[in-house]
Amino acid sequence: MAYNEQLANRVRILLSDRDDVTEKEMFSGICFMVDDKMCICVSGTELLCRIGAEKVETVLEEGNCRNMMSNGRVMKDYVYVEDTALDNQNKLKYWLDLCLAFNPKARSSKKKTKPGTS
Repeated sequence: MAYNEQLANRVRILLSDRDDVTEKEMFSGICFMVDDKMCICVSGTELLCRIGAEKVETVLEEGNCRNMMSNGRVMKDYVYVEDTALDNQNKLKYWLDLCLAFNPKARSSKKKTKPGTS
C-alpha cells in the first residue's frame, strides 16, 4: 500500500489531541476514523475528504480537488484533494476542519459480520 507517509503524519499531528480517532487501511491508503466513521484518508498522493454534499459543490468551484468516483458513480459526500494544495499546515487544517465539521452528520458504515459469527 503506497501512500504519502509525510502527509499521513501531518494529519496525525493535527488529530493528536483527540481520543476518538483510529486508523484503518482503506482506499489504498490510511484512513482516520473519527467516532468510528471515515473522516479523512491519505490515499496515494491525495487526501480523501468526507465533507458532505453541500460543501463538495462549493469546494469543487475553488479547484485543487475532484469528485470521488466509485463504479462510475459520484460519491456525493467526498472529494479528493491534490497534495500540491496542502503545502502548509494551515491548508491541511482547512480540509481537516471541513471533515470534522461534517463527521457528526455522517452515517456510520454497516459493520460486516464474518461468516460463522452472529
